[in-house]
Amino acid sequence: MADSDETDDLVMEDAGIGDDDWAAAMAEQALAESTPASQAQAANIFPSFDQTPRPSAPTQDLDMILDIPVQISVELGRTRITIRNLLQLAHGSIVELDALAGEPLNVFVNGTLIAQGEVVVVNDKFGIRLTDIITPSERARRLGH
Repeated sequence: MADSDETDDLVMEDAGIGDDDWAAAMAEQALAESTPASQAQAANIFPSFDQTPRPSAPTQDLDMILDIPVQISVELGRTRITIRNLLQLAHGSIVELDALAGEPLNVFVNGTLIAQGEVVVVNDKFGIRLTDIITPSERARRLGH
């Protein structure tokens, strides 16, 4: 076994590791093993959620989503009718909506209200002129009601 100890000493000397380094490493390991898991500090492998990430290149992130199609719809108004009345609708029937003439129309993007506007005609096609953009805080307030 003496040859084995001599070989271990040579390996440690070649690696530049002294007896003090090994003693410190062993003491650190013993401390880590005796510390409960709840008190052990996590390695800094993953970024902390407490830190705000620095955007690397905001324009690159935005470029990735610019070509994603979204559905825009405009709502004139709403109403509730029974199935009986729905089945009685025919060509020329009028359905009364809850919106008044001249009121702003609601503009939805993928089902989320984002703006209000008014009807315009451009080259014999209907369009909408946006008159009010709904802020994210206003959207959140409207969801609460």
